[in-house]
Amino acid sequence: MLAVLIQVLPFFAVIAVGYLAGRTGFFSEAATAALTKFVFYFALSAMLIRFSANLNLGDVIDWPFIWAYLIGTTAIYIVATIVALVRHIGLEQAAVEAQCAVIGNTGFLGVPMLALLFGEEAIGPVMLCLAVDLVVFSSLIVILITGHRDGRVSPKVLGTVGLGLVKNPMIVSIVAGFAWSATGLPLPGPVNEVLVLLGAAATPGALFAIGASLASKSAERLSIAVWLSFAKLVLHPAAVAVMALLVFSVDAFSAKVMISAAALPVAGNVFILAQHYGVAPARVSAAILVSTTFSILTVAGVIALLG
Repeated sequence: MLAVLIQVLPFFAVIAVGYLAGRTGFFSEAATAALTKFVFYFALSAMLIRFSANLNLGDVIDWPFIWAYLIGTTAIYIVATIVALVRHIGLEQAAVEAQCAVIGNTGFLGVPMLALLFGEEAIGPVMLCLAVDLVVFSSLIVILITGHRDGRVSPKVLGTVGLGLVKNPMIVSIVAGFAWSATGLPLPGPVNEVLVLLGAAATPGALFAIGASLASKSAERLSIAVWLSFAKLVLHPAAVAVMALLVFSVDAFSAKVMISAAALPVAGNVFILAQHYGVAPARVSAAILVSTTFSILTVAGVIALLG
């Protein structure tokens, strides 16, 4: 584990630098928002386009992989929802807590870190995990909250979900990359160079932005934050591992990438959704802070266990 910890430590060190920059006020919230927007819409999008444009969609789509990740994630989503409802906190807050328990920072942390740790062959499995998170679970929270408030799931709600997916730059980038890949043509040299230059900024930019955004997070409701962090960092990868290794027999390398992706800390976009709908943003904030802090050890531990 020490060897793996040494490998992942630089990634979390950059997060720590970003946190210090935000905490000391050297990097303002406005600067953090601007950096996050740059990474989200340009650097990470360029990385995803270039990777997916050099992959064959038929080789990437792996239904046992998708079912293993989807069912394992759904199991923990249900557990977190039940725990929340038993505490009588209501469906909307339960939906937000369930989101914390299963949605990891796959885009900003997982894509760049796992690609560097495991090689570019990890990109396909990571993108499958990201696609399931975005298409299924990020849509589900919108459907649950808006449907609960309206008293029904209306076509308008489904339209909102569809529009959100179409406007998400990560989904657009992956689709655009695979669309180009389908032509069978290599990326033009100048285009590839631009994507390489922008994509190179994704890893340091995303990690720094994660740290800087953590500086504004609070650690209120620690007991709930610890429970949600435990669900995300331990229960989620464990459930996915059972599905991948024992039920669906996913190949060893893809299973390792999938389980590592499931071990990532709570994603920042869960906070954005919680804040947008006015549902327990402080609780999500604390879960992000606690899970990211402990993930330094847990992510290294999971990767070490997987060999």
